[in-house]
Amino acid sequence: MRHRAKGRQLSRTSSHKKATLNNMATSLFLHGGIQTTEAKAKELRPFAERLITLARRGDLHARRLVERRLKDKAVTTKLFAEIGKRFAARPGGYTRIVKLGHRVGDGADIARIELLAE
Repeated sequence: MRHRAKGRQLSRTSSHKKATLNNMATSLFLHGGIQTTEAKAKELRPFAERLITLARRGDLHARRLVERRLKDKAVTTKLFAEIGKRFAARPGGYTRIVKLGHRVGDGADIARIELLAE
């Protein structure tokens, strides 16, 4: 039974899932968009948007909360300096998921998650 169990398991332990989301968020902020499976993209979206909301705040405590998740200092700096400023007037919905079809090898649904321009 999965009563009140939120989120997708992604066939990983909780620590592996947490590390996967941290790494995918780092890549998303570094490159502006990544291609992954649809389930991982849907799981990454609220995770990344919470980090962007913290970057919009911009205070020291928000930076420390983000640095707990993103281990790359350059990406954290980019998040607070560029991405947080870009979405300063937007009340949410910073990412877009575009479905791309099926992967050739195993037929998994592939999607691209990207940051919006504004």
